[in-house]
Amino acid sequence: MLIDSHCHLDTFVKSGEVRDVIARAQLAGVTRLVCAGTDAGDWDVYRELALTFPESVVYAVGLHPGNVGEDWEAQLSRLPQYFSGDTRPVAVGEVGLDEHYMPKDAQEAERIRRLQRLVFERQLALAKEKDLPVIVHARDAFAATVEMIDRSGVDWNKVVFHCFAEDAAAVRLLNERGGRASFTGTITYKNADNVREAALAQGLDRLMLETDCPYLAPCKLRGKRNEPAFMRKTAEYVADLFGLTTEEIEARTYANTCEFFGI
Repeated sequence: MLIDSHCHLDTFVKSGEVRDVIARAQLAGVTRLVCAGTDAGDWDVYRELALTFPESVVYAVGLHPGNVGEDWEAQLSRLPQYFSGDTRPVAVGEVGLDEHYMPKDAQEAERIRRLQRLVFERQLALAKEKDLPVIVHARDAFAATVEMIDRSGVDWNKVVFHCFAEDAAAVRLLNERGGRASFTGTITYKNADNVREAALAQGLDRLMLETDCPYLAPCKLRGKRNEPAFMRKTAEYVADLFGLTTEEIEARTYANTCEFFGI
């Protein structure tokens, strides 16, 4: 029994495939899915999925740094409404900083950098207010992201850096604070020694797995559109990496993820 701790199912909703995707996940033993919001365009989609598939789907809401635009204030003003009613988000996310695709113009890059930080700061404050976990996106901005979380006063025990792509030293830095990393199919890639070393450095107590679908299919399925059912391939690989059975990895990551999100 597996749980996909971070997936994006809006693509499958738009294509009319989401019921089949969830059914395939169930057949593969991936019984629970955490849908991570990226902007106002998918928050209602994921809330509806959680209502329609309450035994399988939970969701988070957040404004992804790559989606921070001129309407950021209007989008953030909508977030609090999701935390009333019966079907509430289990986390704020995915939120954070992304400096991978920055404009070449230095002034414009700095404007975007400041805006991302402001939006991240506001969402960290919301997570602290609601006492909720935070799903963090940090690409080419690891140190700055850690610094902002330190300043925010958010409980580090409620922080996961998803799709972890840093090294063992970075994951130890998170773990020392109480935070953790979650790993995608990239852990299976030939050139991802740093990711494998990070997973082993973190150990089993905080280990979480995810697809980040429809992206980052595990190695044997690369080139295909990723989906939650493919979690099994990643779990099998991680079991070999740790020298454990797949069942042991399933049980540990399922328990860790449910505990982290309080589900």
